[in-house]
Parts: sequence; C-alpha cells; structure tokens
Amino acid sequence: MITRQQALAAGLTRHALGYRLRPEGPWRSLLPGVYVAGTGTPTIVQQEMAALLHAGPGSMITGPAAIRHHRIRGPAADVIDVLMPATRNRQDVVFVRLHRTKRMPERVWKFGPLRYAPPARAVADAARGLTSLRDVRAVVADAVQRGSCEIQQLHAELVAGPAIGSALLREALTDVADGIRSTTEGDLKDLLVKSRLPTPLFNPTLLAGTVFVAKPDAWWPELGVAVEVDSREWHTSPEDHANTLARGRRMSVHQIIVLRFTPKQIRSQPSEVIADIRRALEGARGRPPLNLRTVPGNETLS
Repeated sequence: MITRQQALAAGLTRHALGYRLRPEGPWRSLLPGVYVAGTGTPTIVQQEMAALLHAGPGSMITGPAAIRHHRIRGPAADVIDVLMPATRNRQDVVFVRLHRTKRMPERVWKFGPLRYAPPARAVADAARGLTSLRDVRAVVADAVQRGSCEIQQLHAELVAGPAIGSALLREALTDVADGIRSTTEGDLKDLLVKSRLPTPLFNPTLLAGTVFVAKPDAWWPELGVAVEVDSREWHTSPEDHANTLARGRRMSVHQIIVLRFTPKQIRSQPSEVIADIRRALEGARGRPPLNLRTVPGNETLS
C-alpha cells in the first residue's frame, strides 16, 4: 500500500505513477490517493492499511474491525471505522468511515504497520453503531468473558464518550454487571422480565461449604430452582459434555431443581419455557431451603 505523496517522495514521476495505474498496469487505486501495488481483490489487511493511510498519521482503527483484531465476537461490518484527531479535515470514502475525536486513545495496539484502538474503546465505539440490544450485549459480554477488558473500563468509555448512541451500551453494561455472560443468557433475561416472574440471579456460584457445586445461568436461591441454557456452541468436545453431565449430577445430589432449555426454545417457544419455569417455581414453594451458599455473579469468591 502506498499513497500518492509517498510514491512521488520515493522518486516516481507523475508519468511513471500514471503508467503503473493504467487499466492493465500492475497498480490499482483503492482509495483516492491511496494505491495497492498489486492486482486482484484487496485483502482485509490491505483495506485496513488503506483506511489508515487515508485518515493520516496518528489515526487508528476502531469499532467492529478493531474488535475483530482483539478476537472479540461481534456483527460484521461493511466499513472500517477510523479514529483521527478532531483538527484533521478529511471525508468518509468508499469503505472508510472517519470519526473525528478529541479523545484519541493514549495507547495503541499495533500489528505490524496497522494501528488499533484499545479493546474497551473499540467495544464502546462498535456498540454505539449497533441498533439491537441483543447485539450490543453480545459484544460487551464476549469482551468481558474473554478478559479483553473490564466492565469498569467499558463504563469509563461510556461516561467519557458521546451520549448519542449510548443507551444500548449503558443497558448492556448493566446486564453484564448483573451476571449476564452470553447472548442466550440475555435472551433468557429478556424473556423473564416480560413474564413478570421473580427475578433470579444470573451466573451465581453455588457452594456447599467451600466446595463448588455449579454456576447456573439463572438461579432462584430461596426456592432452589436453576435454569441452564444448553448450547452446542459451548459444548463441542467430549470433555465439555462430560463436564456438563458431572455438573448435573452435583446439582442433583444437592436437590437443585434444574430446568434445561436450548437457545432455540427460548427464542421460538417462549410461552412453553415460561410455563415450565412458573410450574417449577410454584412447585418449589414451601420446601426447606437448600444448604448452599450463593455468591452472585458480580461478586468475587472469598
């Protein structure tokens, strides 16, 4: 990748540059004033480098393209979002969307010549461009689950960044802080809120004394009822399956009532799911409390 200014500074004449960019020539124009020294479809890396060259020195990639670099799962995007200083006057073009900001991150994640915003900034910028709470929650939860950034860092980005587009990010942060750790758990929470059933704890740790028992997706401690969302995405190996069975046995030994649903059931059969949970909660009323200690998902073990 090379800009027109770089090519001329390297000694190419305008004629030589035009010759390379002729229709059958070895170079092609990818963005105005930005060229790729090759033919064929540009790679993602070439597109990202072109975006940075267009934005100028000190710019960095943020949003969906950056979270992909940080190995955080999120919706695909047709454009590359780039942060650049607010004083710079350049326009969006083709697949590049520029964001002028006075809050250029102090730290930069580098991959060769490519520059990316830190994970928390990238997640916050990506979230502000999404229109679905489910998608925003998924990005935030995955970032926290993978240890790419902490809730406190994301909250700092929420407070420091623009208010426009921040409503879903704020709600998603609240959910993740309450223990939501995946899209399917978010779907379960949304369903329970609509049902007006008692609100459970999400992702708590259950202990028998100091011995770990389980970490169900939803838990009603007063009634000893748990809900788990079984997804093939998280159980892809024989070891995963064995761990699931072992957890089920431990919960059974401690007399926990466990209801298991698939993500598809939660999305396509919400009435049946709610009816099953309601029957389990009503059936558990009046039985003695279980001898278990519950540590909420947003607290640390001590």
